[in-house]
This record gives sequence, structure tokens and C-alpha cells, in this order.
Amino acid sequence: MLSLGIVGLPNVGKSTLFNALTRAGALVANYPFATIEPNTGIVEVPDERLDAIAELVHPERTVPATVQFVDIAGLVKGASQGEGLGNQFLANIREVDAVVHVVRCFADDDIQHVMGAVDPVRDKEIIETELALADLASLEKRLDKTARTAKTGDAQAKLEKALLERLIEALGAGRMARTVVPTDAEAAAYRGFNLLTAKPVLYAANVREDELNDGNPHVEALRHAIQASGEQADVVIFSAKVEAELAELEPDDRAAFLADLGVSESGLDRLARAAYRLLGLQSYFTAGEKEVRAWTVPVGARAPQAAGVIHSDFERGFIRAETVGYDDFIRVGGWKPAREQGLARAEGKEYTVKDGDIMLFRFNT
Repeated sequence: MLSLGIVGLPNVGKSTLFNALTRAGALVANYPFATIEPNTGIVEVPDERLDAIAELVHPERTVPATVQFVDIAGLVKGASQGEGLGNQFLANIREVDAVVHVVRCFADDDIQHVMGAVDPVRDKEIIETELALADLASLEKRLDKTARTAKTGDAQAKLEKALLERLIEALGAGRMARTVVPTDAEAAAYRGFNLLTAKPVLYAANVREDELNDGNPHVEALRHAIQASGEQADVVIFSAKVEAELAELEPDDRAAFLADLGVSESGLDRLARAAYRLLGLQSYFTAGEKEVRAWTVPVGARAPQAAGVIHSDFERGFIRAETVGYDDFIRVGGWKPAREQGLARAEGKEYTVKDGDIMLFRFNT
């Protein structure tokens, strides 16, 4: 399951966002380190296509794709040296697939900021500096050992040494490890380093409810800083206060609430979609009388890989996939008319799954 870690300085809205995501009731308090142990929640990924398929098929149950969110303790300056809950915080980040960096972009005298004034660019740099320092310490320690092995002529050690030196140079210059692209030969070693600054990052800018459409100068400053760093990262504008209120409403009332605010979808919906883009993910569907379900696969996945998401036996014994495009499936009204009209295709092992495909797998055990 896709796992996203919600990080940021204390009192930026992380736990409020997490509560809205999961309705898990994580402690929300106006003081640093209200979150000590990471709270974990499973969140459904909103997808109108799943609902449309279910309306046609009338299954016994409908199962959306899910994402695991982890609310990680607030970071402070010096975390890489063990300040605050630094060591625990950094260990928790290593376990997630990507990072949602919540940045406070609103002023409120009633909610203290751990650094004093509101400055999202400074806050971003604090988090990045601490992660980079932790990575540097790890890499330099590894380089000492690898360099000794490389002197013996070991080919793998030589490869790792060159990669370690490039990563250390990048971090020393203020660039994150994710800006260093490993070669095919280096890819396994790069993944094995499990670097904090190699994690893909999505920024969540917490604003006032009247700033949801246009943002504010703080959001623009954050975007400019990201662009200046040379990174390609989305900034999703949301209001933790609004998301908390939405979480208390019945589903039928949420659309009206959002309409009153002049927005078409919640920040959480935008966040889920941005996370899929960030990690290069897409959904395909299975549709039968017992169940309609969304499955998550990487963009570019082949049919056997998609089958393996359901069960490893499906991938090992893959024969073919019966496939219908989403638009065709909805337009003609399901599997039966799709087959009658020749819209259901038999696809083999080399078929590249498309976002929204409805698939039925044939396999041998």
C-alpha cells in the first residue's frame, strides 16, 4: 500500500490535516510535539469513475484504492543532531514512500509558530536542512567503509564510491538527493541507501478559507523557492480548518459546503490526486457482481504486473487480460454489451495498462 508521511514544523496544521484525512482523532494541540508517536490512518482515494462503474454493475460491495497516511512528529532545528524528537522523526520518514510537507501559509495570533513569524520558505529550508544533514552523516560514514573496499579493486565498491561522492557533493551544495539521477547500474545501490532527501515530496500549503482559490503571497513565495531550487514539486493549497469541518459533514452536504466557499473539490481530493502524479501511479478497475474495485499500479505497468497486484498467483500464471476502456464501458453499459460490440479486447503479456482500464484476468495456477 502507498504510504505518505505528513511532515512539517510543529503547529503548521499537520495533525488537523491528518484528522480530516482519517477521522482518526489524533491529538491536536497548540504546543510543540503534540504528536509524539506517529499516527497512522488508511484513506480512500476519491475516484468518480469507481462510482460510475458501480452504478452500472450493482456489485455486492465497492472497494476504492487506499493510501496510508502517517502523521509524523513535528521537526525542529537540530533534529539531525537529536534535538526534540529528531532521531525518532527521521526514522519514521525512512519508512514512507513519499513525503507530504505541510507548510503554514497563514497568520493567526492565537496559534503560535515555533519559529515566531510565519515564513514558509524558511520553514521549508529548516526541514530540508535537517534531512540533508542526516543524509550527509549517513553517506560520509558509508563512504569511509566503501572507499577502503574499493581500493581492493572490488567493482561494486567502486561503483558505490562514485555514487556516494556525487550524492555528498549535491547535498553539500544544498541540493536534495532526489536531484541526483543514478545510472541503471547504480539504481539498486541508490535505493539501498534509503536517503531521506531522496523521497519524493509534495507541498501542502495551509491557508485561510478565504484564500483557497487564489492563495496568498506566502504561497507564491513557497512556489518561487521550489522553482528556484530546480525541483519539480506540486503545491496543493488547502485549509486545515475547512478540511476539519468537511470531515464532520455528511457526504451529501460536503458539495454544498464547498460551493459556498467557491471551490469544486476538497483539498484532500486534490492532495490524493497530486500524490498519484508524484509517484507516477494510476488506477485500473475490476468489475463483477460481487465486487467493483480500484487497483493501483505504476504508469507503464504491463498486464501481468497489474494482475499481480491482486494476487501473486495471477502474475505467475498470467494467460491474458480481457480489457475494456473506461469510456467505452460506461457508454455501452457494461461487460455484456462491450463484448457484443467488439469493445472487449484480449490483451497479452506485453499490454501496457491504461489509466481507467476495466480488466478481467485469465491465469493458470
